[in-house]
Amino acid sequence: MFEEAEFHQAIEELSCPKLEDWEFFVETSPEGVHCKIYRQYDEASGLYSYKMYGTLECPPETCYKVYTDLEYRKKWDDYVKELYEFSEEENGSTVKGIYWNVNFPFPLSNRDYTFVRDSRKLEVNDIQAYAVLGKSHPFSSRKEISGVVRVSDFTQSLALQPDENNNTNAYMYYFDNPGGMIPTWLINWAAKTGVPKFAENMRKACLDYEDFLQKKGGK
Repeated sequence: MFEEAEFHQAIEELSCPKLEDWEFFVETSPEGVHCKIYRQYDEASGLYSYKMYGTLECPPETCYKVYTDLEYRKKWDDYVKELYEFSEEENGSTVKGIYWNVNFPFPLSNRDYTFVRDSRKLEVNDIQAYAVLGKSHPFSSRKEISGVVRVSDFTQSLALQPDENNNTNAYMYYFDNPGGMIPTWLINWAAKTGVPKFAENMRKACLDYEDFLQKKGGK
C-alpha cells in the first residue's frame, strides 16, 4: 500500500521541512507541547492540507506505541466512538484495515473511516526514528451506516525522532475531506485548536501508558 520512500520522506521533514507554497497558519504551546501548523490550499476539494511540526515532552518510542495502540486510543480520545482493526481478502491476498467512527459535535453527523496503515522503525544518521502512514481505502465488508458520513478521502503521515533530551520531535501531514455541510469556522477550529489539543492529550496519554499496560496485564 505504501512505498518505502514514503516513510523516508516523512522522516526527512523533521530535519528539512518542505514548506515551499505552504503558508504559516498557527503556533501554539499547550502543556508539554509546542507546535507550528502550516497549510496549503487544495483547489480540487476547496479544502486545506496541513503540516504540523512540534515537540512533545515524552520519549518518541512511547509516542509511537501510544499512537499505534488502538485499544489505548479508545481510553484517552473522547472523539473515538468505535475503533478496531480487521482483515479482508482482496485480489487473493489479505489486507489489514482499520475502522474508525468519530464523534462530531451536535448537530453534525458522525464521520467514519476505513483506511490502511503501516509503520516503520528506521535508523537515520544513527538515530532511531519512527514513521506511520495512513490513507483511506474502501473495504466491501464495512458498509456505510445510516446517519454516519463515510470519509473516503483521508491521508495522514506521522514521523517521530528524539531530540537531545530524548523528548519527541514530531511531524504530521494530514488531509481530510469530511464531506457533508460543515461550516468553515468549524474546519478552521479543528485545525487551529483541535490538532494541538490532540497533541496535548496524546502527550498526557504517553505519561499514563505504563499504568495502562500494567492494568491490562493484570487482568
